[in-house]
Amino acid sequence: MKRLVIKVGSAVLREDNLLAVDRLNNLVDLIAKLKLEKNLEVILVSSGAVAAGNTKLDLDRTQILNRQALAAIGQPLLMKYYKKRFADFGLSCAQMLLVEEDFDSRKRSDNAKSVMEILLANNIVPILNENDVLANEELLFGDNDQLAAHAAFFFDADMLAILSDVDGLYDLNPHENPDAKMRKVVESFDESELQMKHSPNSEFATGGIVTKLKAANFLLERNKMMYLSSGFDLTNAYDFLVYGNHKSGTLFKK
Repeated sequence: MKRLVIKVGSAVLREDNLLAVDRLNNLVDLIAKLKLEKNLEVILVSSGAVAAGNTKLDLDRTQILNRQALAAIGQPLLMKYYKKRFADFGLSCAQMLLVEEDFDSRKRSDNAKSVMEILLANNIVPILNENDVLANEELLFGDNDQLAAHAAFFFDADMLAILSDVDGLYDLNPHENPDAKMRKVVESFDESELQMKHSPNSEFATGGIVTKLKAANFLLERNKMMYLSSGFDLTNAYDFLVYGNHKSGTLFKK
């Protein structure tokens, strides 16, 4: 594996009314290890702008304009923390804000690819998020799971790793069924699984397990892999991504 996209969600990056700086730091530690010890190119897709903005201004997040305002406040806050932490490892980061149309337009997607290649060639960590400050709802993916899947495909990554508030895909709902077992390897889906109602666990999240399944299905159809694991405790992510041991988490592959 040469190139990896890592996506982290809002539920991981926020704790109560504050940005979860410890978790953000732990994430950067993982990325630094992958880059410096495993020599991987890593693209980070980071949610959390709205949640970060809400730590400075309390607005009704059900209103799209309020969410856009909070994202405008929160995006530079996120980048400030990322920049400071990556600098501890001698690494620099860059921000790329994208919308769905950037991948639909050949000219725009080619331009984004060219910029991405320049950043990676110069050992910069690109940090992607939806440009939800200015874009209208029709131009947005709506959740960063889909953005991350498109980024993994269009930017030629070998794998997408989603670090979330769920630690993998189970055969039953683990919150309701104590006997639920993790599906460690998934090669395909039933259509019914992709049509389930979205169930985000965080008030700041826009997705849920269904959006992750859709992201995985998008990649499986294009012969790409996806790994789903916890973003709260990175032990399993280290085991799999750094050491190559698949002890837990779900790997989607054909």
